[in-house]
Amino acid sequence: MTRIYDDAGKAIPVTVVEAGPCVVVLRKTTESDGYEAVQLGYDPVPHSRLNQPRLGHFLSRSIEPHRHLREFPVSEGEELEAGATITVEMFEEGQVVDVTGTSKGRGFAGGMKRHNFKGGPASHGSKVHRAPQSAGATDAQRVFPGKRAPGHMGNARTTTQGLEVVRVDADRNVLLIKGSIPGPRGGLLEIKRQAGAEGGNE
Repeated sequence: MTRIYDDAGKAIPVTVVEAGPCVVVLRKTTESDGYEAVQLGYDPVPHSRLNQPRLGHFLSRSIEPHRHLREFPVSEGEELEAGATITVEMFEEGQVVDVTGTSKGRGFAGGMKRHNFKGGPASHGSKVHRAPQSAGATDAQRVFPGKRAPGHMGNARTTTQGLEVVRVDADRNVLLIKGSIPGPRGGLLEIKRQAGAEGGNE
C-alpha cells in the first residue's frame, strides 16, 4: 500500500496491484460446455515447471504455459478467443470492482482476536481476562456447529467489495485501487467488475 494525492492535495490510500497481462487459454460456450466462460492464464513459466497433462493443455492450443489458471463467466457472444490478451486497459478510473484473494493466515487465535469478544473483568482477581465463556453444554451435551470460539483464523478465500479504481497504468500493467485488499504481498488476486455493473469480468 501507498498513497497518492489528488488535485486538492488530499491523500488517497491505495494498493498497487500488478494486473495482467492475462492470456485467454480456453473459451467455453453453451454449445460445447453448457455455459459461457473464459479460462485465463497468468504468470508465464518455463515448460519444465509443469507436469505433462498441464503442459499439454497449453501446447495443444499453441499457447505458452502459465502458472495460474482461472475461469470467469462471460456474456454470450462476447468476442474472446483462445490466444487473446487481456490487459489493465479493460478497467477505467473511477470504476468499482470486487477483489478476491486469500487472507493472511493468523494461526490459532483466541476469541478476542478472532471474534472481537470484549473479554472478562480486568480486576478483582477474576483471573479470566481473554478466555472465552463456557461451552454451555447443558441440553444436548455437545457443542453446536458454528459456535464462536478460539480456533484457526485467516488463510481463507475472502472478497472485498466496492473498491474504486483510482488509476490505471497500462504501460506497467498496474492498477491503483483505493483502500486495502485481501492477502499478503505477492498474493494472487481476482479482480471483477462489481456485481450488477455492466460488462463482464477479469
